[in-house]
Amino acid sequence: MKYLEIRLTITPADPWKEIFTSMMGDIGCDSFMDGEDEETLLCYIPAHDYDETALKEVVENHGYPEVQVSYSVQEMPDINWNAEWEAHYQPVMIADRCYIRAPFHPARPDADYEIVIEPKMSFGTAHHATTAQMIQYVLETDMQGKKVLDMGSGTGVLAILAKMRGATEVTAIDNDEWAYRNGLENVAHNDCADIRVLLGDASLLGNESYDIILANINRNILLQDIPTYVRCLQPGGLLFMSGFYEEPDLAIIRQCCEAHELRYDSHKVQDRWVAVQFSKI
Repeated sequence: MKYLEIRLTITPADPWKEIFTSMMGDIGCDSFMDGEDEETLLCYIPAHDYDETALKEVVENHGYPEVQVSYSVQEMPDINWNAEWEAHYQPVMIADRCYIRAPFHPARPDADYEIVIEPKMSFGTAHHATTAQMIQYVLETDMQGKKVLDMGSGTGVLAILAKMRGATEVTAIDNDEWAYRNGLENVAHNDCADIRVLLGDASLLGNESYDIILANINRNILLQDIPTYVRCLQPGGLLFMSGFYEEPDLAIIRQCCEAHELRYDSHKVQDRWVAVQFSKI
């Protein structure tokens, strides 16, 4: 598979490199590396997924006036990226309860929940703070008998854990075809084939309603989709979101949610990344 390397120069680097990592993932980049200096982020995307208009939207219209971003693009030689990824992928334990591993790692029978994820670049392997914090919320929340939506599902790890914890109906949606296929593979690996995995975005929701919505995406998409989440959330239902920073994003997200009659309940912070819980009043 042909890949392109997108080299971003981000000034200042901290905390913006991690924010732009998430944003570049949303336009199809599936692996990332630090460059030779602090301000450089290397992003890799399959050549057939590259969209210069989408890239310019991230670089020029990201909505953060305090950061400057420039880019260059070059074609890369053929590399077996899955083999590279697998060579560096490590299992992870969340809250001493949920063990997430690849098929080639040994099992952990002592874990309350064990999830097997094929490491194929899809976002949501629990190594990132946003996914780890969302997993903690799923572990802390009563899922028994609930109807759950996982938006921006990536690997499907949140949907799988919700199902393992007793959710009766789970839907996982991602707008990236690679993530969609990986999600299908992972729900099958974990005997959760009844999870509905869909390719698309919030426009698919229609008149569906849910007890719990999990959305680990990014600030701008969340702000765009919050009205849809509210419409689809049952009274008393819970909305969990991540994919943004404590400063300045949490206050912006909270203001939007409260304007749509959601009540702030709590939030978690890890490495400046935030996960937050709201309830529908």
